[in-house]
This record gives sequence, structure tokens and C-alpha cells, in this order.
Amino acid sequence: MEKSKQDERKEQILTAALQVIVEKGYDGSRMDDIVVASKLSKGAIYWYFKSKKEVYLSLVNYWVHNYSAVLNHIVEDGDPATKQLIDLFQYFVDQYESDSTVFKALVEFWSLASRDGDFKEKFQTVYSDFTDLIEKIVIHGVDAGEFKNLNTRIAALSIMVNIEATNWFTLFDTQGVTVREYMSTLSDFILAGLIKKSHGG
Repeated sequence: MEKSKQDERKEQILTAALQVIVEKGYDGSRMDDIVVASKLSKGAIYWYFKSKKEVYLSLVNYWVHNYSAVLNHIVEDGDPATKQLIDLFQYFVDQYESDSTVFKALVEFWSLASRDGDFKEKFQTVYSDFTDLIEKIVIHGVDAGEFKNLNTRIAALSIMVNIEATNWFTLFDTQGVTVREYMSTLSDFILAGLIKKSHGG
């Protein structure tokens, strides 16, 4: 479906906001910075968003919408749970390698969520939905006899937290370890803990 002019403008503003929050942080950025980065007029920005906070809350919605389409497809495609989990890890590796900006911004949003109720509520929903999605894969594996009979919620939380650890790579020196190597080893560990011995061979 072709994007409307309004959608294109919003995307232009949100792309600019992402760049600004990574460079200046939330507290250090102003609407004027987003105006400059977007190459749109201040009036155009305020036509779509009333405040800096509204821009960044909308940015979270934009990410979730884009990521959800792919993640839901992984869960709904009918593959064995093991392949679904591997595809999930691969998706985040590919995203990180193509553009780590979103991962850098997430670190700033975590900080923001710790002191702003609206952002905390927003991310509580995002991570709850993400954990639900992972749990669907784990339940699928347990029901098919592919995975051990275990606490599916704890398993899903563990996987989600380990995927989110990719943000570490945007902050610190990882002694030459790449995100791809991290995810490959991580998926081996997780699958070794999930797969029934008789199923895995």
C-alpha cells in the first residue's frame, strides 16, 4: 500500500527524532533540533506533534509497528519452534548489523522509562507483548514435544532479556566479540536448555 503524504512526513520527523535522541539524549534535545534534522519547518513538526515527548512516544509506536510485522510472521509461519527461535535471533542480528541506531536509542529510552511514567507504561506494554510472542514459540515447542516441559513464562523472559543484552554492544567494549557471535552462542545455550534430549538426538 502506498504511503500517504502525511505518513511520509511523520516518518521523516520520526527518523530525525531518532538521530537527535542518539546524538543529544532526550533531556539534551529540543524540538528545534528535530526541525533541523528533519529539514521541515517548525510549523510542519507542530502540525503532527504537540511536544518533544509526543514525538518520542510516537517513535516507540513506529518501531513496534515495524518490528511486529516481521516478528509475528516468524511466530505464525508454522515452522518448528527451534527454527522460529533461530529466526528470531537472526532477525535482531540483521537489524543490529544493518543499523544499530535503534539499539543506541533504546538505552536512552530505558533511562527515560526509569523516571517518566508515560515512557515506563509504554515500554512495559512493549516488553510484555514481546515476551508474550516469545512465549508462544516456547509453548509451541513444548506442545509439539520438541522442548522440555518447563515454565514457559520464565523461559520467554530469559530469552527476551538475553536478546535485549544486544544494547550492551552499543555502550561498551566487548573485547572483540560481535553481536553475531554473541547471538550464535546464546542461541546454542538456550536451545540446549530447551530441547528434549530424545528430540535433539
